[in-house]
Amino acid sequence: MRNTGKKKSDSFKVIVLDDEEITVKRLTKGLSAADELDVEGFILAKDALKEIKKSPPDIFISDIKLKDAYGLDLIDEIKATCPNTVIILITGYASIDQAVKATKKGAFYYLAKPFSLTELRKIISEAIEFIRSRRQKDLIMEQLTRKGRLGDIIGSTPEMIKIFKTIKQIAPLDCNVLIKGETGTGKELVAKALHLHSKRSKFPFVSFNCGGFTEELIANELFGHEKGAFTGANSTKLGLLETASGGTVFLDEIGEMPLSMQVKLLRVLQENTIFRVGGTKPIEIDCRFVAATNRNLDKMVSEDAFRQDLFYRLKVVTISLPPLRKRREDIPALATHFAKKAAKKFGKATPMVGDDFLDALVDYPFPGNCRELEHIVERAVALSRKNILTAEDLPPDLWLLKEPENKKKDTAPLKQLELDYIMDIYKKTGFNQSETARILGISRTTLWRKLRQFNIKSKKHHP
Repeated sequence: MRNTGKKKSDSFKVIVLDDEEITVKRLTKGLSAADELDVEGFILAKDALKEIKKSPPDIFISDIKLKDAYGLDLIDEIKATCPNTVIILITGYASIDQAVKATKKGAFYYLAKPFSLTELRKIISEAIEFIRSRRQKDLIMEQLTRKGRLGDIIGSTPEMIKIFKTIKQIAPLDCNVLIKGETGTGKELVAKALHLHSKRSKFPFVSFNCGGFTEELIANELFGHEKGAFTGANSTKLGLLETASGGTVFLDEIGEMPLSMQVKLLRVLQENTIFRVGGTKPIEIDCRFVAATNRNLDKMVSEDAFRQDLFYRLKVVTISLPPLRKRREDIPALATHFAKKAAKKFGKATPMVGDDFLDALVDYPFPGNCRELEHIVERAVALSRKNILTAEDLPPDLWLLKEPENKKKDTAPLKQLELDYIMDIYKKTGFNQSETARILGISRTTLWRKLRQFNIKSKKHHP
């Protein structure tokens, strides 16, 4: 049963499913009166499911008790086929328990029979507003991704674009996430992005570093304590998990957490309750957990250094961040971003980022990843008196850790070997000709001739 009116490009597709033909006809006819709705009705769930596979609807209205399916079970199948479809359940056997189950499964609304068309139209209007709002957010996210940026995460390499898409996909879901990556790759930025684009964004984002603390200190910080729990506990203290209720908890360096504390954290994840230190009353919490590590947790699990059950609880979804040396194409954009950020911090005009400054950075292996790059750029902005950052503004020891180039030097021409050697020293000295000539054991004039011979422009940063 379908509305035969011509479908408009800006209309919303609605499917009505009910085992009573008269109800389907009534709802289909009544809702089709609205120009923005394109309505189709079904009596059997199998026919409705066949239709949504061909053309996903914006809104799916279904009875709970059907001839060939159960409405609550149908939610899972609809969400798997078309996750963005808004589901409205209707029933003549309403109960609070059923309503709770429907909401938990992802139903937008639960409507008890009998109801008027006016009531249903109002709910559909709210659903349409929800859809429009979500589409607007998706558009913004898409634009951010195209620009190679998501919040403070910057990157345009295929790996980073894939990570942006993953964040966009899982942020609205209430699942735990494990972020893996070397120190300084931006794991906390990813955690914040997940929080800011989730339904928990209006609630707190709380960060806790699990490294370097005893079980007692971690328990006190996460769970809080009751008055008189130990010497010096003169008042009740709320823990981080309690203050973050409704929001997101970021557990950094989760691999450093003592095994005894891992047991307590596992219990929290399983039961969504905590006990303050010295307390006997369970306290309910509602938090999303995002954990991060720079360690190989799989190996730690195999060595019994990390609990397997906790590991599986935390890694419902895993995001692996690449080291900066694996995405060198992002260094110019990151350096420019960090220069703007540092200039604002120091109250200075934002300097340009020179080519020789970037060339030096692209050659560097960055053992400290993005965090190290930010510190290098911040130092350069703080010390520079020019309106452009050049190689002169880089720390002298930057060149000492230059990553070896994969060149077959054993088969390279003698002139190429000479050029490579001179340029290595030249860069290590920050393009200081006097110092380069001294290290090479030649005069500055000879160095100048060599540079000219190899068509290398003189860097006039030093006298």
